[in-house]
Amino acid sequence: MSGDSKKLAEKLAVHAAEIHYYKWLQRQPPSAPRREPPNENPRMRTRMHLFRFVPIWVLLVSLVGLGSVQAGEEIETRFGEVYVKRESGPMKADIYLPAGDGPFPGVLVVHGGAWCMGTRAQLGSFAKILARENMVAVAISYRLAPRHKFPAQIEDCKAAVRWMRSHAGQLRIDPLQVGAFGYSAGAHLVTLLGTTDSDDGLEGVEDPSQYPDTRLQAVACGGMPCDFRVMELDSPRLAFWLGGTRRQVGELYRQASPRAFATQDDPPMFFFHGEKDDLVPILSPRAMCDSLEAVGVQAEMYVVPKIGHNFAAFDRTALEKSSAFLAKTLAADGAP
Repeated sequence: MSGDSKKLAEKLAVHAAEIHYYKWLQRQPPSAPRREPPNENPRMRTRMHLFRFVPIWVLLVSLVGLGSVQAGEEIETRFGEVYVKRESGPMKADIYLPAGDGPFPGVLVVHGGAWCMGTRAQLGSFAKILARENMVAVAISYRLAPRHKFPAQIEDCKAAVRWMRSHAGQLRIDPLQVGAFGYSAGAHLVTLLGTTDSDDGLEGVEDPSQYPDTRLQAVACGGMPCDFRVMELDSPRLAFWLGGTRRQVGELYRQASPRAFATQDDPPMFFFHGEKDDLVPILSPRAMCDSLEAVGVQAEMYVVPKIGHNFAAFDRTALEKSSAFLAKTLAADGAP
């Protein structure tokens, strides 16, 4: 197996673990006492899935060309840049820059993993696509549940946007043109990032006016859960992340719901979703589109035909539509 194929297999193992975890959550009855998921040790879980999901590896290997750098193209990469320091340690980002002096639009790239697993390397191939389209991609790590409960994840995303704007010169980013991309849990986070502002209590700093703005100018994402206000009142399924049931911490369920914050000043958004997704219902992005359109915000949706949550994450057409939407909305140089 080549070096690229090995890296691809590692990324897939993490994503497969995410799917396993989502399915485990779905099997838990609403009234069941909270139990730890099987194979809680991330390394052991990853090793098991390396062999269990070989057919999906084949699909990913066939898509390597979508995210690889073509001959003659120059993309600068900077790995492990610290964007914020937390008590638990530094939060890091991988930067993918196009050739040229810029400034270029910036795109925050947020991985999935049920808010409790995953790495910033998962969407590295898509970050390269963005760089080839004259956008600076910033793929981040963020604090994970259950050790770090909400709103830690969105606070890290907002810290990353502030860092992108405060370091715009070094990153060759146009601070007025910043968007975001994510899948699954990452899609939820970038949508919440796109719909919330300094008045919503999720900035993670005492006085947001003293820092760069965290509002976005575009969002593209896939497999997005958007509204936790509809969860069963006593279901413990999200307690590992939100800290309790909806009856116990209902305000946190509202704060975690992007649809609750849809307002007319939100940025244009593009969603894609697998037609056969049985993990995140397709009604989720459709409801989000309806809420955005009701307040006059541009919202587009592409349904990936005949496939589910896992395969939709790597659908060539969906990813091309996402990058094209971001390039056009953020006015990247050379975008149609």
